Formats: sequence, C-alpha cells, structure tokens
Amino acid sequence: MKSTINVLMIDDSAAITNKTVQYFSSHAVINVVKTINNGKEALEYILKNQNDYDVVIMDIIMPEVDGLTILEEMKKNDIKKNVLILTSYKKESTIKMVSQYDVDYYMLKPFEMKALEQRIMDIVNPSTEEEVETKNTKVEIEISKLLHSLGIPSHIRGYQYIRESVYMMYENPDMIGGITKCIYPEIALRFDTTASRVERAIRHAIEVSWSRGDYELMEELFGHSVDYDRSKPTNSEFIATIADNLRLNKQVVNMG
Repeated sequence: MKSTINVLMIDDSAAITNKTVQYFSSHAVINVVKTINNGKEALEYILKNQNDYDVVIMDIIMPEVDGLTILEEMKKNDIKKNVLILTSYKKESTIKMVSQYDVDYYMLKPFEMKALEQRIMDIVNPSTEEEVETKNTKVEIEISKLLHSLGIPSHIRGYQYIRESVYMMYENPDMIGGITKCIYPEIALRFDTTASRVERAIRHAIEVSWSRGDYELMEELFGHSVDYDRSKPTNSEFIATIADNLRLNKQVVNMG
C-alpha cells in the first residue's frame, strides 16, 4: 500500500477545494498538495510538476481550459496518473468521451467526503486479485444465483448491468436514491455505453425475469410487489431489494 497519496484538486469552486483540504488536513495517507481553480493554470502545473502528485481530481467544466482538454494533453504527453472526475455534468456523450482517457472513476456532485476518500484509496491501492476473490467472490456468487433463479439469462446485457448495480448498492447502501445520477453513469463508464442504454437493458432484463422467473422466490423477495398480474418493480426497487436481501442474509450469518 502506498504510504502517502498526493492529490491535486482542480475545481473552479473555492468552497469545494477548501472543504476538501480541510477534510484531508489530518489524514494519515491522503495529502492534498495543491488546489487550483482555473483550467489553464491546472494544465501548466500538471505538465511541469509530474512528480508532485499521484491523483488528479478535477471537474469537467472550468475557466479557460476544460477537463477534457486537460485529459487530452495528459495523454499526448504520456502523463499516467490516477484521475478521478468530480462533476455535476452528466451528459452521456461527455461520459463516453471521458472514458476514452483511462479515467479511474467518474463521480457526480453533490458528493460525500467519505465517499471521495474511499474512491481515492480504491484507485491508488487496488486490492490484489487474491484479496478481491476473498472479499467479493462470495457476494458475487450469491448475486448470480439470485439472478439466475429470477429467470434472467446471463447472456443478455441487462444481467451484467444488474449484477454490477446490485453489488454497488450492496457496498454503498446510500446509493438507493441515486440510481439515475450515480449507478447508471458508472455502469455506462465501465461498459463503454450510455446511461440510457443501461436503464433500458435493466428494464428489459426485469421484464424477462417477470415472465420466466421463480414465482415463489419473487414472492419471498418482493412481497406485495408480486400480485396476480405479476406487476414489475422499478429498476431501483429491483436492485435495492436484492441488495437489501444480501445484506440481511450476511447479518443473519454473522449473528449465527
């Protein structure tokens, strides 16, 4: 694990950069080495001070030079740093363009500082394959089992998107209200597609599930959501219910 993570924060909002500096001021690992509120100044700093920072956190929209231009110049100059985009700009075409520059994470405002801290730690010190297998495989297997039992074939795109979404919500329960703003864009970035296509594919997978899945399991999971017409839950309800079920089962196992 890297002992110190030096962060360059680029955002035209002084309130955000000041809040970030304050939050990490006494952090054991993360050190905000510099904050810049202007895109042109930020690009000059990035090009001239490559040894001073490990992570670049930046917005897309900034004065004089925007985030996409900075990413393009970093690529031209072979500057390989961890990059976390932190923005309120969620246009699908922009997310797709950003994904071409090996960005590590795309995070939408407003955000929680604790979530930003976790993302920084994750992208700089990713778990080894062995650690990931130990930590995540059991949950992923349970998700896959549930989706198969619910009649969702693994070859359709919606299956992959739901599996990723459930795991994200399992790990971050606070995402329950942010499926459109957080989960869809993140899944789109991972699979090089658009948020609207992610939403449609998940909706299609749920429709498939409702026509061929295990009715008793649906009754157990969704309760009154399953009536004689087998009325379908929303994408958010479907994902959140499965994530909650996995979390509850984990608590029961731990108590046992």
